[in-house]
Amino acid sequence: MSVDLILEMKGIEKDYYGNKVLKGIDLKLGPGEVHAMIGENGAGKSTLMNILFGMPVIRKTGGFKGQILIDGNEVTINSPEEAMALGIGMVHQEFMLIPGFTLTENIKLNREITNPNLISKVLGQKLEGLNFNKMNQDARDALDSLGLAVDETKLISGLPVSYMQFVEIAREIDKKNIKVMVFDEPTAALTEEDAETLLVVMKKITDSGISILFISHRLDEVLKVADRITVIRDGEIVGQPNRQNTSVHELARLMVGRKVERVKKEVDQEEFLTRSEIMRIKNLRVEMPGEAVKGLDLTIKQGEILGIGGLAGQGKIGIANGIMGLYESTGEIYFQGQKIGLNSPTEALKQGLAFVSEDRRGVGLLLDESIERNIGLTAMQIQGKFLKQIARFKFINLEDHDILRKHALKMIENLDIRCTGPDQLTQRLSGGNQQKVCIARAITMNPELLFVSEPTRGIDVGAKKIVLDLLVRLNEERGMTIVITSSEMAELKMIADRIAIVYNGELEGILSPDASDVEFGLMMAGEYKNKEVS
Repeated sequence: MSVDLILEMKGIEKDYYGNKVLKGIDLKLGPGEVHAMIGENGAGKSTLMNILFGMPVIRKTGGFKGQILIDGNEVTINSPEEAMALGIGMVHQEFMLIPGFTLTENIKLNREITNPNLISKVLGQKLEGLNFNKMNQDARDALDSLGLAVDETKLISGLPVSYMQFVEIAREIDKKNIKVMVFDEPTAALTEEDAETLLVVMKKITDSGISILFISHRLDEVLKVADRITVIRDGEIVGQPNRQNTSVHELARLMVGRKVERVKKEVDQEEFLTRSEIMRIKNLRVEMPGEAVKGLDLTIKQGEILGIGGLAGQGKIGIANGIMGLYESTGEIYFQGQKIGLNSPTEALKQGLAFVSEDRRGVGLLLDESIERNIGLTAMQIQGKFLKQIARFKFINLEDHDILRKHALKMIENLDIRCTGPDQLTQRLSGGNQQKVCIARAITMNPELLFVSEPTRGIDVGAKKIVLDLLVRLNEERGMTIVITSSEMAELKMIADRIAIVYNGELEGILSPDASDVEFGLMMAGEYKNKEVS
């Protein structure tokens, strides 16, 4: 290996229980450069970074094959502590901050500066007092290097999302031995203005000699800052295009191009064209940070599976969240010919809509409640299901546990929810089974139209197929209209009748699942309307 390389990963292979997710990845990182890694969700990017950072999940699932070299020397990284000792830092997509701590306390966590005192001299170093003056100065220096003018003594709770992201970065910069920083989707939750600021900050970091591994779905950002680009698909490197000679639509084509096996039966096109519309969306605008919708028009047909795709930050996630009232929205929504109100989750549910959120742990589930309570609660609150009246007090409704239990057992069997029983807490389920509980809760409402957002995010390949098969079964056997939003184009091609691509908060166009990779790439890049596709 050349000594000019700070980091090299050679021949990295990883499998989970027989499913190979990395198939011989080679990655090189020079001093003071930005190396962008792009690929759809599930391509293997996060697994590769988990290996580099020594995350316990890698060791617990049999380790990996291949070599990691830092400054030309092969190293073994078995824990995040070992990674940090070698100069590797990670800025996670999900914030690792303690809300009740100040900025300083979060930046200096586990690296506190202390002063000896009389007690510590007798009883040991652990009783030394904190040197807040020095810690505050270190935090201030790190924040100033990022251009963040916020008081380091303020609590994290209540700060804007963008500030939290910069505090995460400041914590890594404060580590004096840092050589490599991994940025995992750092702009995903940021506004366009804050994202631009972050890109400037990244340039400052690399100017200081620190190298950055930049994971992003926002391809325009990649082209602005990356010195090298690696495209990963299905655990393999499928391209390392030169930034000067590539484009957003070429990168998108590399990301999504693949053969896929259809799960859903092909629909007769003549019959499909005669179907009535179940929902018409007119000029929808949704104020969802990082996924704003900016005037979208879309028609959904009765009994179809409509896929909604697009790159991260273009607004696809905001559509269902806005219609279901989770973020402030304007526009007109007509459902089964009737105009329905916005900005009220309760009203949306009463109209016959249901939603499986992309944030299953934060929005979709009550983690400290049982499976059966999670399955039945929304139907209980909105539709009065699973309730019984007390004979003498008919205005008082109590949970009918027997009926709820019977229904939960049926859902567990039909959806193959792997659990110890309906009274098991949902937090103790695997990600795939948690997702099936979310779907069970939604279909318990017996909706006319089901929105499903990122249904396979964070679950293994086997569970993904089960979830997708379930959605197809609901559509074909119950006639349920399903709108599935996903960052994985392959899964949309597997089950959707049509795929709508969203760009810059608007509908760029609608394609058939068997349309060419070039067409999908152009749409995702926002160039479809401006270029003739051969």
